[in-house]
Amino acid sequence: MQKVIVVTGVSRGLGLELCRQYLLEGVKVYGCCRFPEQSRELLELKHNSGHQFELVPLDITQPGMIHNLPYVIEEPVDILINNAGIYGPSGLGYDQLTVEPWMEVLRVNAVAPMMVTQALIDKVASSKEKKVIMMSSKMGSIGDNQKGGSYIYRSAKAALNAIGKSLAIDLAGLGISVGIVHPGWVRTDMGGTNAPLDTETSIHGIRKVIEQLSLKNSGQFISFDGSPIPW
Repeated sequence: MQKVIVVTGVSRGLGLELCRQYLLEGVKVYGCCRFPEQSRELLELKHNSGHQFELVPLDITQPGMIHNLPYVIEEPVDILINNAGIYGPSGLGYDQLTVEPWMEVLRVNAVAPMMVTQALIDKVASSKEKKVIMMSSKMGSIGDNQKGGSYIYRSAKAALNAIGKSLAIDLAGLGISVGIVHPGWVRTDMGGTNAPLDTETSIHGIRKVIEQLSLKNSGQFISFDGSPIPW
């Protein structure tokens, strides 16, 4: 039976590269993003992949669209990769923060991945591999925080880490393993042009981490190169 993977946030960057590499493996991929028709690279990948690659319009801030996912993706899901995320306002000091932008980043980066997982958990539980991936960031590590600042993004990723850890405990009885993964500092729209990693290298490493994920190492915070990251 063909392996099935669902990836959110696939219009560019890491999400697009996840789709590209898994499609080369012969995996069936459901790629989810807000406006699939607006990404030239995504449409080109769809054209070249045919029915192996299904594009799913999904705004992860819209509960109705999340609720509809199990009806769009009807088959078992071996790997769910919650990749979609935003950085939000950057460069703000502690005395410059406001509530609404913070709530939006928390909603997209922490609450929405949980809601997507909730919607598809029965599909994951009925699959062979039974894996859920939270795309986090070392910026969410409290132990690694040496520079301060970045309150909004750091807090959202720290929240996602806590969610992933609890899911690993709560879903173990269903045989589902959960990976909390740091992709490295990557040259994407979010990472910027000074980042040392390209998307190909990051995703190649992430795929190895996912391949090695099991109930034995479920709930760990791991870098793309397989090294553990302090909470």
